[in-house]
Amino acid sequence: MTGASRSNQHHGHRQAPACRGARHVAALALAVAGSLAAFAAHADVGAPATVTPVADGGVHVRMTTLDAPIQLASANVAGSGNPSTSTRVPTPADAAPGQVVVGGKVPDEATHSAVLAKLREVYGAGNVVDQIEVGSVSTPPNWSANVQKLLGPQLKQISKGQLKIDGTKIDVKGEVSNEALRQQLASDMATALNPTYTIRNGLRVSASEQGLLDSTLANRTIEFETGSATLAPEGRAILDQMASVLVKIPSKTVEIIGHTDNSGSRASNIALSQARADAVKGYLVTKGVAPRSMETMGVGPDQPIASNDTSDGRARNRRIEFRVGQ
Repeated sequence: MTGASRSNQHHGHRQAPACRGARHVAALALAVAGSLAAFAAHADVGAPATVTPVADGGVHVRMTTLDAPIQLASANVAGSGNPSTSTRVPTPADAAPGQVVVGGKVPDEATHSAVLAKLREVYGAGNVVDQIEVGSVSTPPNWSANVQKLLGPQLKQISKGQLKIDGTKIDVKGEVSNEALRQQLASDMATALNPTYTIRNGLRVSASEQGLLDSTLANRTIEFETGSATLAPEGRAILDQMASVLVKIPSKTVEIIGHTDNSGSRASNIALSQARADAVKGYLVTKGVAPRSMETMGVGPDQPIASNDTSDGRARNRRIEFRVGQ
């Protein structure tokens, strides 16, 4: 997507000429320079949409460098073999931190108004920069309703973010605080949509305090003795590394969350996960981490990140999570 000078910016919409010989697909591009979080919605047709993880280079959406705007734009030509055309998307210079910039082409004024209403509800009316065009474009069934499902408060958990909705193809890109959130956001988007939609997850974990903790843990499991809250030697070795990072971020409270698989009763699993979280905190205190900088919580089997139907999935669900607070 390419930018344009500030003098070309418009805060409203203009009627685009009808296209001859080609059908343009309705598209939106949202650029958020601050934060884009997770909402749950139900699929309108049976199964959810498909989520495809992609490398940064595979997402055709340019990142902003601010810490606060979202862009909606780029209409593809369908059925004619013509190259894609693009609606102007603002460059970072077009938006101030905290603003959400929305552009692209929609089929009617009702869709235009509905998109703006959703974004203003989430970000505040004064923070939404409207660059949407109303023009002659084709849309998949229920496109306006599906677009609105994606424009919820979940977006506020993505920083330096961009969301592109091009017909039934959705690209989401930006920074999030941890790997679990990166996966959950895309999963929630897929759950909200029907199988005709595809979502390309180009989100990445930011180099923040949370990113530092995640990279130190590096998806490793903090091991305990079987069925107990006694740390195994391998678990203590990982926590030695975590302690050296935690002492560097004393200004933030870190929540230590214990998780289990679903084997056995929920009550016993919650008790075990709490005991393990407490054991982790106790060990970190012996390594110089201030007790007041850590809180613990055990959630048992209630927040799985994998299927409990396989041994590998159950192993992934038995974990300790570190979450940086505000």
